[in-house]
Amino acid sequence: QVQLVESGGGSVQAGDSLRLSCVASGRTFSLYAMAWFRQAPGKEREFVAAISANGKNTNYADSQKGRFTISRDSAKNTVYLQMGTLTPEDTAVYYCAAQLRIGVPTSNANSYTYWGQGTQVTVSS
Repeated sequence: QVQLVESGGGSVQAGDSLRLSCVASGRTFSLYAMAWFRQAPGKEREFVAAISANGKNTNYADSQKGRFTISRDSAKNTVYLQMGTLTPEDTAVYYCAAQLRIGVPTSNANSYTYWGQGTQVTVSS
């Protein structure tokens, strides 16, 4: 079983940047594709970005592709989401997710087996 712990969320002003981190437990981190999803109040959980198990392939939602960057550090069992030029529409709880069955960075939430508890990101104007 994999445990995921997100951190780095907070309250910022529009135009600011944040870097979210997700630390995974276990010794098989390098075998898992990782992803970030978010959920705003009253909305469904939404795909943000994903990265393949080997870190060589990434996938972004169109709305975040030019502003967000996902990366991973196998030595630290950590995946990051660097978020730039934040806007109020980015306000949400951001969740880290992991899956082993499929190594590609799919955007389908149903493909991910493990989920963190989430970290709140609030962007004010």
